[in-house]
Amino acid sequence: MAEKIRCVSPVDGSVYAERAVVKKKEIEAAFAAAHAAQDKWKRLPLAERAKYCSAVVDAMLAMKDAIVPELAWQMGRPIRYGAGELRGFEERARYMIAIAERSLSDIKPEPKEGFLRYIKREPLGVVFTIAPWNYPYLTAVNSIIPALMAGNAVVLKHAAQTILVGERFAKACKAAGLPKNVFQNLVLSHDQTAAIISGGHANMVCFTGSVAGGKAMEKAAAGRFINVGLELGGKDPAYVRPDANMAHAIENLVDGAFFNSGQSCCGIERIYVHKKVWGDFIDGFVDLTRKYVLGSPLDEATTLGPMVKPDAADFVRKQIASAVRSGAKAHIDPKSFARDRKGSAYMAPQVLTSVNHQMSVMTEESFGPVVGIMKVSDDEEAIGLMNDSPYGLTAAVWTEDADAAERIGDEIATGTVFMNRCDYLDPALTWTGVKDTGRGATLSVVGYEALTRPKSYHLRTRTK
Repeated sequence: MAEKIRCVSPVDGSVYAERAVVKKKEIEAAFAAAHAAQDKWKRLPLAERAKYCSAVVDAMLAMKDAIVPELAWQMGRPIRYGAGELRGFEERARYMIAIAERSLSDIKPEPKEGFLRYIKREPLGVVFTIAPWNYPYLTAVNSIIPALMAGNAVVLKHAAQTILVGERFAKACKAAGLPKNVFQNLVLSHDQTAAIISGGHANMVCFTGSVAGGKAMEKAAAGRFINVGLELGGKDPAYVRPDANMAHAIENLVDGAFFNSGQSCCGIERIYVHKKVWGDFIDGFVDLTRKYVLGSPLDEATTLGPMVKPDAADFVRKQIASAVRSGAKAHIDPKSFARDRKGSAYMAPQVLTSVNHQMSVMTEESFGPVVGIMKVSDDEEAIGLMNDSPYGLTAAVWTEDADAAERIGDEIATGTVFMNRCDYLDPALTWTGVKDTGRGATLSVVGYEALTRPKSYHLRTRTK
């Protein structure tokens, strides 16, 4: 009997979708077809590829009414927020299509008499995208659309929890009339995924997921000399300076910590607050957190849905319990959120103070609705604590002083520095990380560099 991939809905624990994994011969056929299709696709003028990709975006957006509740069932995001992911999907896709011409244009050094010299950007071949469940459209589009625009073919393997998202991409590509096999969606097991990489079927791997998953990708790719882009874990910090707009900082940091039930790669997991504004910040932060409505993501009133799985919620509960045993103060009573209970994916948000970096809740990725907040005396103390992490995706500074934000940002080991915002991805800027957060880059002009290879032309035009 064929192995099945199942999406167990966090809404009620039912099996929402089930698909059989493909067979080995189907994998080999799919990648052979992708390479053949790519050879023709790369020869299309860029403007033609842009028309196809724009049509893919249009076709995806046309499915919005079906996608939003489908997302809620698959991974638990409240339906009131579901359309927001598609808006982000469109913003990133349209931007990458718009900048493709200048991003992929030849690089021409200074003129040299008697020579014609330039560097072309050639597509890599077949890009293998392995996408996660937490932002299933946003993370996938980061590589899919620019890879196609650059002249690559794409094979997508989506997470089991959002298995239907891969099918939506396939439907959108078909509706757009994309040439056959330029894009393919495959249902794969972890072992099959590793075998594809180690077998040399793909020319690049774009992976978003855990640190352990990233290590598995690199192990599988060892000796293949292919590009492996990795966007892995995070423990993103924020620092609130005494000159910050307090109301703005509170509102945005609460959202940054608890949106998507805290299951965001660049969600705020730890906050450092200057002692001069500590009391006002904590009071406002806790008060706003208590206003969340925990419930079914299918209910329009719900602002906090379930976590993806009961065991993920229990992991966060254990982190909180451990911190409290070590002296942390929990400001939210879970009993005030009726659906919160041990063993359930439904979990109340939690705010912890009296925390320190000996506690896992301040050092180990939580990926859930909890945030630890520490008091600091000055910028230097905040910088030291922000850097005390094996991760480095984003860091947010809350201040009215842009010079201070830049100075602090220069000292933080991170991929993105925010000022007065957080938990956001601007497609005009590259998305990257340092340390255990991974390597490589997506989006912006820099993202196109990762999806192409340089080829130099050194042509002597005068031989006499």
